[in-house]
Amino acid sequence: MEYDGAQAGHKKKRVYAPQAYEFGANVPQQPAGAPPMAGGDALASQFGQMNIQQPAAPQPPMASPGMPPGMMPPQPGPPQPGMAQPLPQPTVQLNQLYPSDVISQPFNVYELDMPPPQISLPPNTSVTPSPYANCPPKYMRSTLNAIPTTHSLLKKSRLPFALCIQPYAALHDAEDPVPVVPDQVISRCRRCRSYINSFATFLDHGHRWRCNMCNLTNDVPQAFDWDSATQTSVDRWQRPELNYSVVEFVAPQEYMVRPPQPLVYLFLFDVSYNAVVNGLLATSARCILESLDRIPNADRRTRLGFIAVDSSLHYFSIPRDGNELSDPSMLVVSDLDEPFLPTPEDLLVNLSESRANIENFLNKLQGMFQETQNGASAMGSALRAGHKLISPVGGKITVLSSTLPNIGHGKLEMREDKKILGTSKEGSLLQTGNSFYKSFAVECSKTQVSIDMFLFSSQYQDVASLSNLPRYTGGQTYFYPGWNAARSEDAIKFAREFSEYLSAEIGLEAVLRVRATTGLRMSTFYGNFFNRSSDLCAFPAFPRDQSYVVEVAIDETITKPFVCMQAAVLHTTCNGERRIRVLTLALPTTESLSGLYASADQCAIVEYFSHKAVERALSSGPEAARDALQSKLLEILTTYRKELAGGSMGGGGLQLPANLRALPVLFLGLIKNVGLRKSAQIPSDLRAAALCLLSTLPLPLMMQYIYPKMYSLHDMPDNAGMPDETTGETLLPPPVNLTSERIVPYGLYLIDDGQNQFLWVGRDAVPALVMDVFGLEDKTLLKQGKSSVPVLDNEFNERLRAVIEKSKDHRAKGCGSITVPSLYVIREDGEPSLKLWAQTLLVEDRADQGVSVQQWMGLLREKVSEPVAAVTPLILSTWPD
Repeated sequence: MEYDGAQAGHKKKRVYAPQAYEFGANVPQQPAGAPPMAGGDALASQFGQMNIQQPAAPQPPMASPGMPPGMMPPQPGPPQPGMAQPLPQPTVQLNQLYPSDVISQPFNVYELDMPPPQISLPPNTSVTPSPYANCPPKYMRSTLNAIPTTHSLLKKSRLPFALCIQPYAALHDAEDPVPVVPDQVISRCRRCRSYINSFATFLDHGHRWRCNMCNLTNDVPQAFDWDSATQTSVDRWQRPELNYSVVEFVAPQEYMVRPPQPLVYLFLFDVSYNAVVNGLLATSARCILESLDRIPNADRRTRLGFIAVDSSLHYFSIPRDGNELSDPSMLVVSDLDEPFLPTPEDLLVNLSESRANIENFLNKLQGMFQETQNGASAMGSALRAGHKLISPVGGKITVLSSTLPNIGHGKLEMREDKKILGTSKEGSLLQTGNSFYKSFAVECSKTQVSIDMFLFSSQYQDVASLSNLPRYTGGQTYFYPGWNAARSEDAIKFAREFSEYLSAEIGLEAVLRVRATTGLRMSTFYGNFFNRSSDLCAFPAFPRDQSYVVEVAIDETITKPFVCMQAAVLHTTCNGERRIRVLTLALPTTESLSGLYASADQCAIVEYFSHKAVERALSSGPEAARDALQSKLLEILTTYRKELAGGSMGGGGLQLPANLRALPVLFLGLIKNVGLRKSAQIPSDLRAAALCLLSTLPLPLMMQYIYPKMYSLHDMPDNAGMPDETTGETLLPPPVNLTSERIVPYGLYLIDDGQNQFLWVGRDAVPALVMDVFGLEDKTLLKQGKSSVPVLDNEFNERLRAVIEKSKDHRAKGCGSITVPSLYVIREDGEPSLKLWAQTLLVEDRADQGVSVQQWMGLLREKVSEPVAAVTPLILSTWPD
């Protein structure tokens, strides 16, 4: 609202636009929460007509023993006792195809926030009428929400059939509770081993159930209707597994090969000259010290160990707590070829029993190496020693390193060559420089040892080689280029992220298996794990901030009106309990190509292709990955034009169904991402780290990494940056398309790709705006680069800081993450390199060697217009099915 300056006691609202400009020019004045604008009223009305499924509500906790309070279960009307339930009706109204032209009706950023196409199951498909019977998209979503009945139809469509699976939506159970089945009564199919779920069918007066995956009839366990704790009968229709698609079972003894392992963290500190000088050793030791209370230790079995490494290995023997503090003893081993464990019983200590002495050790660690001049790093030998130490138990090795491993096992050479960056030979820099890292990672996986890499070098560190360790052990690579603790923003970012990392309730000794209706087969798995057999993925530690993609093959004609897919994660919790998290998704089948295209999920399709592109980049280089992505997009466009748009270009446009309109722009964003972009300016470490993200990020963060969020702040609505009256959540301004056409010279913008945030200050920003945001009279005084917004006593500053903080909120996006994006302040008329960096995130503009969205659409249209025979050989030779 506008305030009248003449009214006593009222502040006049700031308007941050000079009179020389039309206020808000080139910026769509769209209030927060408004419906999407998609290039004209016609398309907007199409979106309104589409049968769009609203995102399913998060699954509330069950009001039953062993479950957090908060919400009662649904009250289903049970089937009549003794009667078989009716078979699903084959007639179902699938999604309709709404054609659109992506050239005459340009992409609008709001389209990325549309929910996936509706899953239209036949009536009476689930055994109870629970609204939570089918899996919400935040846990599992398919690239196709209607499944082709034959392999030939899938092949004809040129669309991928894959599942994007994110078993956890938060780092901690309390942030995203799911129903728990505490009674250890687990009913599974005798043949396919699927878990009973909402889509099973009960027969023979409820004594038997038919598996919805393989059709085998199984006995219902006698204890299924009995509560052994209270010795009373229970209503089976209230059981969580029949009402909820995401449940967790407490596993009985037969699910354990050995007693549940304790949580073990072994920290490998780089104590070479680089790590001491840049403050890594001091900061990481301080952060562990301050996070000891956050490390999960409910069962008081958590164990910690510490090894320091330079040209030798430094073990630390920490005694149990006694009446007074005991200093740790340091044992130095200089034999790097066959490092031995001096006193293995004292090197891995119980956190509860040695807490005071652990604190004492962490306080003294920095001082032990502060005078070092040793620049060597035998990290490969330290990893072997660490593996030898914890492999009898299993656990997590956390590597904190600032130096290229340059002696001992896994020695790496300086491979960076600026002359081959951006050329066809660049792919060699993304492959491992030493076979040790892959073979050692597989060895670790077999002994339940997971590795996380925290890499901080300001020089070449060979992220491509080192990232193999997390890739095959269920870990993650965290990269901090040019990090220095003397810069407060760097120190705070790492401290916050490392503290979150240590507090995360990871699973241990886990396996993931995905089962499906007869006729479907899980063919390929993507993500950070070791593929132990054709359908079993092994995770020494199961993280909560990663997602996985599973490609599905159709081996037989499917005759059912719907199919089911079920992912199960068997794991040990941080507090020593063996559990199985089960996610069940049901999808209708279709025999029509239009039904396939109308039900395709554009975001899931892009996540699938991001994993394919990473695989291609690592084997053949970024150029091959870019070519393959372009060819796959052309396949989809050409198939749609030929089979469903009547072969017509529709008056010179480019045709796609409304639910796939964002595909061309998302593919362009993927091709322009730092992991794949054609450029001679991207160091191989930066590229390798980006490829790690493209193969692990949960889908909401993946979309933001490919197509960042941009907000116009100088003219944001009055309620932006304020808490919502109903939810209490901070409201964000409406996002705008990533193009300089949306940027005015006097404006203030936030660009956020989930890893970094850029606060863009226009060259003609008025003094009042600079004063309100930064407290400076002249924008030339503004500190550029990595920075933070000062806390000032004015409403606009408060709202702006709230928007910046809310934009970082991964919980609101429905996923877990430890990442705290760095904020860079950029003046349009300031440092050119910073400005160019931010501009590379404007996906729709030309930047570096990339094309603009208009050029991209023109190129696609030109290729699609060519005779199909001319396009097909290129497609088939670039990315074979």
